[in-house]
Amino acid sequence: MSKASIDAIDRKILQHLIRNARMPFLEIARECGISGAAIHQRVKKLDEMGVILGSRLEVDPKKLGFDVCALIGIRVSDPSRYENTVETLKQIPEVVECHFITGEYNMMLKVYCLNNEHLMQILFEKILTIDGVLKTETFISLVQSFSRQIDVKYLE
Repeated sequence: MSKASIDAIDRKILQHLIRNARMPFLEIARECGISGAAIHQRVKKLDEMGVILGSRLEVDPKKLGFDVCALIGIRVSDPSRYENTVETLKQIPEVVECHFITGEYNMMLKVYCLNNEHLMQILFEKILTIDGVLKTETFISLVQSFSRQIDVKYLE
């Protein structure tokens, strides 16, 4: 995948939207010293280039009762099973992220569960029943220290 070519104004627009995706385009325009129409055009261009993947509302899982956040390493028996494994994992609502990784495991999942019993159910009744999953290792997150988007100010 090729690197997108963006300029200083695009970076400034992205910085504002990363901090607050609901920031009005006219306010961004004032901050950037260009018209609201120019902001609309640039955001549309960034979206079409695939730089902007969307905007979303972020919720606190703990406030909704999901008291357990876990990272699960998965070892798959055969690379030809990856696509099927990913499609099956997409059907498990508790799985919120899936990464192909290097090292002892092929994949790393991030899951949110109501409690440890719920986590055990997801592991034994859903993940370990997927054809080709050889083994898992689970890491329970005690506290999330921070989460952030990439800082575009370092791009030149």
